[in-house]
Amino acid sequence: MTTMKKVRILSVLVMAVGTVSCGLTATQHVRSRETSVASLVWPEPPQPARIRFKQSISRPEDAGIRPTLWQRMVERVAGKDQEERFIRPTGIAATNEVLYVADPGAQQVRVFDLKAGRRRRIRQAGRQRFVSPVAVALGASGGVYVADSYLAKVFAFDAQGRLIATIAREEFRRPSGVAYDALRDRLYVADSAAHRIWVFTGAGNPIGSIGHRGTEPGAFNFPTHLAVGTDGRLYVTDALGFRVQIFNADGSVAGQFGRHGDASGDVARPKGVAVDRDGHIYLVDALFDAVQIFDRSGRLLLSFGRSGTAEGEFWLPNGVCIDAQDRIYVADSYNRRIQIFEYLREDNP
Repeated sequence: MTTMKKVRILSVLVMAVGTVSCGLTATQHVRSRETSVASLVWPEPPQPARIRFKQSISRPEDAGIRPTLWQRMVERVAGKDQEERFIRPTGIAATNEVLYVADPGAQQVRVFDLKAGRRRRIRQAGRQRFVSPVAVALGASGGVYVADSYLAKVFAFDAQGRLIATIAREEFRRPSGVAYDALRDRLYVADSAAHRIWVFTGAGNPIGSIGHRGTEPGAFNFPTHLAVGTDGRLYVTDALGFRVQIFNADGSVAGQFGRHGDASGDVARPKGVAVDRDGHIYLVDALFDAVQIFDRSGRLLLSFGRSGTAEGEFWLPNGVCIDAQDRIYVADSYNRRIQIFEYLREDNP
């Protein structure tokens, strides 16, 4: 055997050993990561877990969605789309099959069809391109509402992404939040600059409005995010009022909670609000980089999340929504991802 052949054989063996050892290291790393992610629960043991981390989504592949044959062909010709990753997600609406994400950084709403394994985008309403789509809400029959704060309009789309209505008023100034009550066919629009909530039918016919600028119950100081509970009540993030206000279906005040401060249970920079099946109220706080959970009377029950970039950590989080299975979706805006958690009910640990 020549010296050159010996060198070649030795090189192959070294590469093979290196590949095997790298493979073992990668496997161990994946197992370690899976173990650490599975153990992300709040509160920490030995207390019973009530919130559990599920996954984070930054791009379609994270949700198990692969490009179609046509999309792969386009990528080979035009190059891979650099906008596949979220830019600055703010608003979320979700079912167990479809995820809608308002991404004003990309000037579009991203749609992940988890059941079909497909993705699409809504970039415009008719011929009008989105400028700042900041909020989304599920509508009737699988449709979705999109609020564009710059255009000062709310658009209604059907389940296939076709425009079916444009909701615009001269009084609209900066719509920043939307919520739909399917039981009563009511659409609520938070107009932060007008300091009021507009009320429409699902088709966009005006019904009335709630509130004005002020500090008393029922008045607002830049309302931003909305949620409708299973009880039909409307929950409003009153951003510079540093509180959450709660309204009955007839528009009367049902309650409020929150105080400005930096201690647990205080409100510093409130963002998204959501309600689970048991009536717990989830409030995102961008200054705390956390989600605080309150009972109906405003008593703090639990907080999860902290500043950072790892799973279960946030960087200026924004919107939040909860689906029918009590999965919690948080728009982790500056980490450019959606983080998904699960509420563990006492009857389903």
